Amino acid sequence: MAELQINTTQNVNISFTAASVGERMLAYFVDMLIKIAYVVVIYQIMFRLLGLDRILSGMDQWSQIAVGLLFFLPFMCYTLLFESLLEGQTPGKRLLRIKVVKIDGYQASFPDYLIRWFLRIADINMLGGIVALVSIAMSNKSQRLGDMTAGTSVISLKNNVTIDHTILENIQEGYQPVYPTVIRLSDNDVRIIKETFLAAKKSRDKNIMLKLKIKIEEVIQAKAEEADVNSFIDRVLKDYNYFTQKM
Repeated sequence: MAELQINTTQNVNISFTAASVGERMLAYFVDMLIKIAYVVVIYQIMFRLLGLDRILSGMDQWSQIAVGLLFFLPFMCYTLLFESLLEGQTPGKRLLRIKVVKIDGYQASFPDYLIRWFLRIADINMLGGIVALVSIAMSNKSQRLGDMTAGTSVISLKNNVTIDHTILENIQEGYQPVYPTVIRLSDNDVRIIKETFLAAKKSRDKNIMLKLKIKIEEVIQAKAEEADVNSFIDRVLKDYNYFTQKM
């Protein structure tokens, strides 16, 4: 599996392992089995048990098409729906422990998932998925056409250190938080803050540290109470862990 270097907006490189073609194919087949099961169950319930065919026979052609599309919509929008709800994963991807991420280090958004889903027509549905296989193999970031357009890739979460692990902080019992507005940050924001913070500390780059402090203050809409930048950022990281663990 290829190594995927994600360069964040703070110019911090984070390494992930790109999901292999085999993992992506297995996830696709798992999802396809779920979609087929949905169609079978819906057919049995609606036509065998409820007699929908008799109801449809009394409708005009356009009404029949509308009803058909209504029941087929979850099948068509399956990937878009689950990736949006599960933050880059479908049941198949979750089972294989792979995930869609932005190559700039941020969490992919609904427009990104929409672009990937729409371009499945060219990537996967046409020519039996050959376009997707070729583009993934040729891309140095393991991207199909939908990924290239959306600025995303699919990574493996089987690394010893995952995205979630990098934001954890040790909090002592009785800890008193200072900045309740840190909940404005997302897990991904905090991961980037911590990566940038550690890199700046290692290189003793006070300029980056100051820029990071200003950006944090802007996002959480609170001024630092600590005179020392390091203490402020460390407090923000701990406060975020405190509040998110309480939710």
